Amino acid sequence: MTQRDVPFELLERIFHSPPRLAIVTNLLDAPHGMPFPELRDRCSLTDGNLNRHVRSLAQEGIVEIDKRFVGNYPRTTITLSSEGRERFLEYLGVLEAVLHDAARRLGTRMAKADAPAAEGLGLAKA
Repeated sequence: MTQRDVPFELLERIFHSPPRLAIVTNLLDAPHGMPFPELRDRCSLTDGNLNRHVRSLAQEGIVEIDKRFVGNYPRTTITLSSEGRERFLEYLGVLEAVLHDAARRLGTRMAKADAPAAEGLGLAKA
């Protein structure tokens, strides 16, 4: 695989920041959406930070925001749109290709150098 074979231009910047990556990842297994406070806590974000990133994702059609009252209390639910799911899965596929290309370029040096880091993250093979 040459550098031209790796489709870097397909890595959508909207997903690339850690907070947005956390938001979309957490919404993947929430088909009916997730209440704002739960998503905030799962992503370890502040209300303002989550709100800013969710608005950016909504402007791109990746998430949908449902605001309603339940009793006398406001409830905001964030849902991953079908378009957002498709785009994120495509992003993951491209990212995987980039990572495989990087690993191939590093060869065995990567396996030796990254073994302690992988263990620290709980990613080492048993």
